Amino acid sequence: MGAVQIVSTVIAAAITAVAVYYVVKAVQQMTKVIKMGQPDPTRSNDRGTRTITMLRETLGHTKMLKWTVVGAAHWFVMMGFILLSSLVLQAYFEVVDPHAGLPLLDGWVVFGFVTEWLTILGIAAILALIVIRLTNLPTKKRWSRFAGSTQWQGYFVEYIILAVLILGLIIRALSVATKHFDYPVWATPLSHALGAVMPANSTAITIVALIKICVSMIWAIVIGMNVTMGVAWHRFLAFPNIFFKRNADGAPALGALKPMMSGGKPIDLEEADPDKDTFGVSKVEDFSWKGLLDFSTCTECGRCQSQCPAWNTGKPLSPKLVVLSLRDHAYAKLQGATDSKLPSIGTTGSPVALAAAEAERPLVGTAAENAVIDYDALWSCTTCGACVEQCPVDIEHVDHIVDMRRYQVMIESSFPAEAGAMLRNLENKGNPWGAPPNTREDWTKGLEFPVPRVGEAEDFEYLFWVGCAGAFEDKAKKTTRAVATLLNEAGVSFAILGNNETCTGDPARRIGNEFVYQMLAQQNVETLKESGALKIVATCPHCFNTIGNEYKELGLDIEVVHHTELLAHLVKTGKLTPVKPIEGGLTYHDPCYLGRHNRVFTPPREVLNQAAQGGITEMGRREERSFCCGAGGARMYMEETIGKRINVERTEEALATGAKTIAVGCPFCSTMLFDAKTSKGAEDVEVIDVASVLLRSIKA
Repeated sequence: MGAVQIVSTVIAAAITAVAVYYVVKAVQQMTKVIKMGQPDPTRSNDRGTRTITMLRETLGHTKMLKWTVVGAAHWFVMMGFILLSSLVLQAYFEVVDPHAGLPLLDGWVVFGFVTEWLTILGIAAILALIVIRLTNLPTKKRWSRFAGSTQWQGYFVEYIILAVLILGLIIRALSVATKHFDYPVWATPLSHALGAVMPANSTAITIVALIKICVSMIWAIVIGMNVTMGVAWHRFLAFPNIFFKRNADGAPALGALKPMMSGGKPIDLEEADPDKDTFGVSKVEDFSWKGLLDFSTCTECGRCQSQCPAWNTGKPLSPKLVVLSLRDHAYAKLQGATDSKLPSIGTTGSPVALAAAEAERPLVGTAAENAVIDYDALWSCTTCGACVEQCPVDIEHVDHIVDMRRYQVMIESSFPAEAGAMLRNLENKGNPWGAPPNTREDWTKGLEFPVPRVGEAEDFEYLFWVGCAGAFEDKAKKTTRAVATLLNEAGVSFAILGNNETCTGDPARRIGNEFVYQMLAQQNVETLKESGALKIVATCPHCFNTIGNEYKELGLDIEVVHHTELLAHLVKTGKLTPVKPIEGGLTYHDPCYLGRHNRVFTPPREVLNQAAQGGITEMGRREERSFCCGAGGARMYMEETIGKRINVERTEEALATGAKTIAVGCPFCSTMLFDAKTSKGAEDVEVIDVASVLLRSIKA
């Protein structure tokens, strides 16, 4: 062994030892912090399905590839990181002997072919990702998804990857030049092409191999000293985070909210002990361990931020920044509690001192209070789920936001003042508007056919859940009457609960008042069980979601369909036949709780394509990327005073299609888009429900 090899070996061993030390310490600290979260035993069921889901999402890149170019580039970078780490290992052999190779793999043509093309495509892919980052800088684009991300970390990781790939290619080319490369030209064309112009210098291989090891270990040292460097750590944490996601089958954490839990069990508020049970989240360690894993895994890619209706209309809420703020706070506070000797890069003072300072910060409050999460950011969320839908590592933003709301509402009584009337009305009148409960059946007056009530009808196929909006709000009552008329015309037997119906509790639960939700939900579950109904049809996606997904927690498992699903079936089977298509152009707005939360995209479109002349003129943001109307998360009952109104943003997109009819499948969406189009002076444009469009087409 020559002097160069001896020195290189010593340097490689020394820097590797330092890197291993820092990485091991970081993993220990990360594990301790995550374990400080609350228990959640629901995360480890059905391990076989979870494993398949994890492999499908990671190796198959199912969520990443929703953004095709970025997803494809990221796949090659990921596979390169996994498989080409073998070439980093090979570099340790090369610093000792420049012509040494990996045992068993060296000389195997398949190995040479795969690593060659992963290197070539990996370089192209990382260059593409660098260009994408540089062309989407916050300084260049106001609403860049990278706004708020730690930019130096992104650059650092990308350029390190690029350097390692290029160094690996140089080593292969030098091996070709020294006639110690066992792979054929057809399998490794670029290595051979570069080798033709490289010097035949074996010592150069050792030096470049040492540089490659040093670059790789510098990366390891930096991330080891930065436990909050999600842009790097997600390469390891994404696998467990996806494995432990809420739904083992891979469905995003949408639809039902995560129940309010204490000690790893859902809380029944009638039996809860205020001295022992935790109501919501008041401090970062009140999140479950999965929540702390979520925060640790965030890649800072900003896909959630780019889709958030609040962020896109100038509100202080960014789901990414909420997660990053919680992450930084958790590690500053909880890492210090473990007496770490490794403060993160960029901080000063001991971790214990930092932890003491962090412990004084309120989790939710104002900037003047130095709060972790801004009060206005917390209450800007519409719970539309766009962030959860887009997150490539399955962070459950909505559950975490609602958990913080629960504590604010139930313990602190701190929430937007205008929502107080809604909560009082729910408690006292059973509906958010405070309408007299005995007027729930008034919408039936004037119909040309009788509407049977449960108890009067001996046999019925569907229980028609009318909902509060459908019973009390004038515009929504037109939808209710249209659905009833269509069901009657199609010969579908149905009945209503009438005055025995009450609010499902959706607005109470989304605002964070679990007590009012449970009170209403338990009353409804008992009523529905007594009704003998086997199937329910609902016009409101929020009712549809709550009864179908959340009442299961209370022991009600019943088939629930949205009215657009039932109408699509009736049209398909010939029981309803459009005869006069609606003219003037039509576009359709996907309600968040119908589409993104419950994956009902096709049925409303099937109806509208039959009932509208020329079918649907689609908006750019549709289906799983539909832009919220602004009413979800109980925002329907709160003022929107910051930034641009969300309903105006969405309505402008609808008006830009030139359609004279905006079809919706939700009474909240109908109200929000109607108000916005009126404010825009678009009096010639109509906002109506899918059922009304179909009824007009049939009645014509």
